Amino acid sequence: MQQSYWERVVAEGCRLPQGAALDELTIELVSMLGETDPHVRTDIAHSVLQTWIGEGIYDELLVGLGDGLVLGLRKGIGEDRTPSVLRRSYSAAVLAEVIARDNVTHGLHPAAVLTWADQAVAWMLAERDLRGWIPAQGWASPMTHAADVLGALSASRHLGADELPVLLDVLAERLSTATTYRFTAGEEQRLAFATMSLLHRDLIPIETLEGWLERLTAVWADADPTPDPGAAARENAVDYLRALHLQLLLGVHGTPAQNVATTASIMPGVRSDLLIALQRALRSSAPWMYRQP
Repeated sequence: MQQSYWERVVAEGCRLPQGAALDELTIELVSMLGETDPHVRTDIAHSVLQTWIGEGIYDELLVGLGDGLVLGLRKGIGEDRTPSVLRRSYSAAVLAEVIARDNVTHGLHPAAVLTWADQAVAWMLAERDLRGWIPAQGWASPMTHAADVLGALSASRHLGADELPVLLDVLAERLSTATTYRFTAGEEQRLAFATMSLLHRDLIPIETLEGWLERLTAVWADADPTPDPGAAARENAVDYLRALHLQLLLGVHGTPAQNVATTASIMPGVRSDLLIALQRALRSSAPWMYRQP
């Protein structure tokens, strides 16, 4: 289809065109998620797919759509500073919408969601290009969209007490991986918000969370103060823990887990103990500045 066709679809409220072949339109839209033109990628492809998923147009086709999206997570994986990051990042953004839809409709088999989770995690850990804004190409922000996937998975009924800690481990590994990219697009806030959603499930004991925090603090423990390739990772990890501490302290609403829960949890059950552990971790990130208790 020419771009003018899709412009009309968007102008008409993203309604599914009468007589159109949904499978052919979907293939085109998913491909457009990798367009370097931010208008085509976000205002058309992402917006139309998001709308159609939310309206239930794909409810009988979610498995096929999700399978197609995870293929996009592998396009050019390992490349850095190439346009291929756009396809991977926006495939993740739409995959999060697919999982979130299942969290509402409960129509998918556990095998489908868990397979997508494995592939999304593999992409998140392997992604090298962590750029936020790219001149002339708009937002890439793969870690922001990775947070969206983690948030959707945190609310999935297919992930319980055995699977949710794995998401925390993945997050710790991602934040511990050396990178030259500093978070500049609010990635730490979105990752913290996804973590809050996971905590709202109240399925992870404080002992597990304390061990997880120890993994994160190892990012800066005994670190060489001189600049090195791991410096950005250390700063990103500290920024993330600061964001998580503030969200846990003040409280948040509208997390994926809260949105689908029968009774919304206002504060995670581990809040008090985790706040103490977070403060201990943050003090260790700059002992020269923070007063020790």
